[in-house]
Amino acid sequence: MLSACGVAACLALPSGATAQELGLAHWVPGTHPLQTLGMEPWAASIAEASQGRITITIFPAQQLGAAADHYDMARDGIADIGFINPGYQPGRFPIIAAAELPFLFANAKGGAAALTEWYDAYAEQEMGDVYFCMALLHDPGTFHGKQPIVVPEDVRGKNVRPANATQARFVNLLGGASIQVSAPEMREVLSKGAADITQAPWESLYIFGADTLVTHHLDAPIYGSINAFVMNKALVEGMSPEDRAVIDDHCTPEWAERMSAGWADVEAAGRDKIAADPAHTLHRPNEEQMELWHQAAAPLTEEWKQAMAGTGLDADEVLNGLIAALQAHDSYAGDQ
Repeated sequence: MLSACGVAACLALPSGATAQELGLAHWVPGTHPLQTLGMEPWAASIAEASQGRITITIFPAQQLGAAADHYDMARDGIADIGFINPGYQPGRFPIIAAAELPFLFANAKGGAAALTEWYDAYAEQEMGDVYFCMALLHDPGTFHGKQPIVVPEDVRGKNVRPANATQARFVNLLGGASIQVSAPEMREVLSKGAADITQAPWESLYIFGADTLVTHHLDAPIYGSINAFVMNKALVEGMSPEDRAVIDDHCTPEWAERMSAGWADVEAAGRDKIAADPAHTLHRPNEEQMELWHQAAAPLTEEWKQAMAGTGLDADEVLNGLIAALQAHDSYAGDQ
């Protein structure tokens, strides 16, 4: 448990001011770069901007509940702020699931700003029972297995721990079986033989203790796993105008990029670490092999459009808006 007082040296409150201590729940380790390089500076900035009226205590590693429950925890006030992966609840958030489609993100930094900017227009419709703060993503992830993975056929017949619901469907299209558990559980399913392959960004293999279990890696950016910070809506709406302004100022595309930046750099560096380890083998697909991956992923877009039918939105317009936002932030993989 880490209080923003410990990060920001707890500013003295002005006379007559009241303090709020908010609980931020997440499900990665407390040593994760998302906390040390993202959440802690964010919490310190909020404490400073509010002159100590708002402090944040961080509860890492599923202390307050399972990874998949963090949205409902924020909605219900179990946590004031929840770090969520919408893809851990298949079918519940079809709009933001557009960003789970493969081969969209060239990088996480501009990508997080673009994602937040794009989704802000839809958040009230899809996540209206919470206050949507910002969306995040990690450096693009890939497949890591116990045997070589070069082409889509290499996934056929394998048990795979996917990153989210869309990637689970991708695994099924490839002829694999999805073992859908959260990132903190990937080591367990790999070590017990329940999974042969996992999806993850590179450094996460070390963070979650899977680096000794998967030694073959598809050296290609396949997907971005989408995350977000959401807050209890009644809490935010009940804040004073001054405190609400502080929160609004810290829930922006610019803060999404800052929150993702350190995490992205650490994950990207994990690739170099793995490449330098003789126990690991990176398999980089050539142009023809990469085209096979793109062809295999193509049905996912049509399936996503069908899932959008109940939203009342034009799916093409939604997806094109995401691509345009990524292009504006130099983070669309199709332009690379």
